Amino acid sequence: MPVIKVENLTHVFSRGTPFEVTALDGISLEIHRGDFYALVGATGSGKSTLVQHFNGILAPTSGQVRVCGVDVSDRSSRRELWRKVGLVFQQPEQQLFEETVFDDVAFGPRNMGLSKEEVSERVADALRLAGLDPDRVGKMSPFRLSGGMRRKAAIAGVLALRPEVLVLDEPTAGLDPLSRRQLMDRIDRLRVERGTTVVLVTHSMEEVARLAGRVAVLHKGRLAMEATPREIFSRAGELRALGLDVPATVALMLELRARGKQVRTDMLTAGEAAGEIARMLTQNTN
Repeated sequence: MPVIKVENLTHVFSRGTPFEVTALDGISLEIHRGDFYALVGATGSGKSTLVQHFNGILAPTSGQVRVCGVDVSDRSSRRELWRKVGLVFQQPEQQLFEETVFDDVAFGPRNMGLSKEEVSERVADALRLAGLDPDRVGKMSPFRLSGGMRRKAAIAGVLALRPEVLVLDEPTAGLDPLSRRQLMDRIDRLRVERGTTVVLVTHSMEEVARLAGRVAVLHKGRLAMEATPREIFSRAGELRALGLDVPATVALMLELRARGKQVRTDMLTAGEAAGEIARMLTQNTN
């Protein structure tokens, strides 16, 4: 069974009013346990609306969403989804509210009724996963941290729940390139080591190419494409028509092909591209 199963999901805001907007229209997809699944699309395509169904913040106007075996339309059942699905919103640092970083990260585990020792262990583990030293920042006010550190502390608060599904809505926005890569590498290591399912909403095609196993492309509330990154980025023309781009490596290979170079254009990483260019140069030399 998929850990997330979306069937013909439609969501309408302000239904029956002059402000009615159909944010999602007939979406169907499946996400399996341990997947690294990316959602991409232009601004307003419905990505954030979709993932807010995954922990029961929103319920379908029509269609069905089941997450960890729970039908999110069932109000009594979806209340427990917060234990299974961790959702990191855009600008999560705005959700910090406790006096210390430790207390903020500990908020969820304490509400789960865990022992003091287990709470402390989870807080330290989550802070390290997010790239923060628990001994250094634990007693600090979250509002004394830099913007990037506040973002990491807020993410740690979700990681401390040890959810089965981790949903990240633009988690690296505003972070420097090195911090972005380090954070996403830690998230992927968490997925591999603990079997956590990761759903990533992002505008970074490089992150998608490097980490995702499958990708869904949304456009104006509809599912435009759904496949592996290599398959998705082979359709560069279609992506650009939807207001999206391809990773820099794919763009480079496409440019080389346009200039008459006999190279494969489905290279996703810098290493793959370098190997393909080396192969081309070797052939030309011979």
